[in-house]
Amino acid sequence: MHSPQQLGLGFDPADPSPVPPAAPAPARPRAQPKAAPPALAPAAAAAAASSRPVDAAPEPTATHRATASNASGANASANASSTNADASNADASNADASNADCAAWADRLDAHPDYRVLRRLVPRLDFGPPTVLATAGGAAWGAEASAPPGGPAPDDRWRTLLVLDTETTGLEAGRDRVIELALLRVTVDRTTGQPVGAVQVYDGLEDPGQPLPAAIVEITGLTDDQLRGQRLDDERVAELMRGVDLVVAHNAAFDRPFVERRYPAFAELAWACSWADLNWKAQGQGSAKLEALAAAAGWFYDAHRAEADCHALLAVLTRPLAAWRKPASAAALSPATLQTPAEAATNSLALLLEQAARTQYRLQATGAPFEAKDALKARGYRWDGGQRVWATVLRTEDALTEELAWLADAVYGGRATRVRVEALDARLRYAQRPGDAEMRPVGGLQGFHLAPTGGAG
Repeated sequence: MHSPQQLGLGFDPADPSPVPPAAPAPARPRAQPKAAPPALAPAAAAAAASSRPVDAAPEPTATHRATASNASGANASANASSTNADASNADASNADASNADCAAWADRLDAHPDYRVLRRLVPRLDFGPPTVLATAGGAAWGAEASAPPGGPAPDDRWRTLLVLDTETTGLEAGRDRVIELALLRVTVDRTTGQPVGAVQVYDGLEDPGQPLPAAIVEITGLTDDQLRGQRLDDERVAELMRGVDLVVAHNAAFDRPFVERRYPAFAELAWACSWADLNWKAQGQGSAKLEALAAAAGWFYDAHRAEADCHALLAVLTRPLAAWRKPASAAALSPATLQTPAEAATNSLALLLEQAARTQYRLQATGAPFEAKDALKARGYRWDGGQRVWATVLRTEDALTEELAWLADAVYGGRATRVRVEALDARLRYAQRPGDAEMRPVGGLQGFHLAPTGGAG
């Protein structure tokens, strides 16, 4: 996955304030091996020999000496094994103590108003069985509970999601290639957005058949040697795709064309974009970049590797909505800080599922006069160089109606005209294919019915 800024799609006025690096962990002391007993001095050895009684046993035979030597060797080996075990136990004990010390320091800093602490994100691979969740009205939804009032039937409760990320040789899907694909298959409660059960993980590399650009090596850390001879596991990818209700990517407009070219079956699946389909500003975030969202939640991770990005995205999307409006600290992640128990079960993933079920509309300001370009740009329209038209996406039919009225007044000056509108469901969004299109009237033509123009089949 490449950042929206690499594609000219970001809305970040400024990146989050840099966080000072954490102090290095103290050096871990190593257990010292046990010292060997000191050798006897010659005089002491002679004294020991002379103290032997007259009737001492005769000198040992060669067999006796060999047996004694083997016994000594066995004892030495046992002592060495014991020493190594002691050292290993000491290292583990010291590591536990060091981790506990670091955690205590982090907690103390986190509690101070002048510091923010980032903790390494630990991927969650099993969310366990469904839990009983109290709602504001007192209704319960648990493993044995029926659907809450107004909720879906039990057999319609679950959705299977595929969290996806790619690393590629560049930005052009028609020219560049996928070099890494990661997939997380997870079952989600569609009402609450809460995952359940185990997360199935796939991460694979593929040789693009050409040297990697230096910029891609720098961004991903992947090298030609690592990719040479590698190939994605087609059977495993097909297995994880089977029965999926929604593919989730943090920049679906980038990832979807790449994976559809590599695996055409992805064109038949519904897609959602956690970057474009969610209003992160409304959740108090100044940036929609995945690294920035993770940092706002108090996490850091090894970005720009596909599997790590997928785990970070799943963690960000399943974070309770109420926590986004609080400081990124350990206390903010505690259920005790949430406003109501129900809010703990309402996360960004639930909002994304709701948004994916709606039809969106791509509106083109067909034939807009040149002098209207600044107004269109300020309104959020983007220039489509291929079709040479300003276009925007509306999330609802009501928003489309309002936008048509704005165009009639601010762009076309009341002049009667028609504009192209494409209806986009989740199977068409972020694909490089048009939706079902029709020409909608604006200005003096409003009120007249115009037949659809048709779209991609």
